[in-house]
Amino acid sequence: MASKSANNHFPWSHVIGFMLSIVLTLIALWVGLYTNLPFNTVVITVFILAFIQAAIQLYMFMHMTESKNGIWQSGNMLFAAFIAIVIVAGTVWVMGSMH
Repeated sequence: MASKSANNHFPWSHVIGFMLSIVLTLIALWVGLYTNLPFNTVVITVFILAFIQAAIQLYMFMHMTESKNGIWQSGNMLFAAFIAIVIVAGTVWVMGSMH
């Protein structure tokens, strides 16, 4: 009798991550297009939803918890998050100050 290996299971975490990403995208779309919130509130809400979606994708798809050396993995991700925040904030700042 052949035993089931760990590689022959359905990837539920990928399906859940995909569905959560779709839901967060639709929420951001709804907030941006169909609410009467002030512009700054819409921008902050969309940024927060994007940050949550990026964290979900890193956790579900990039297998952040499956590393043998979790400390270095976390440090690398914190550095990458810092760089991403600096790039996005810098871009918004430059584009916002170009009357």
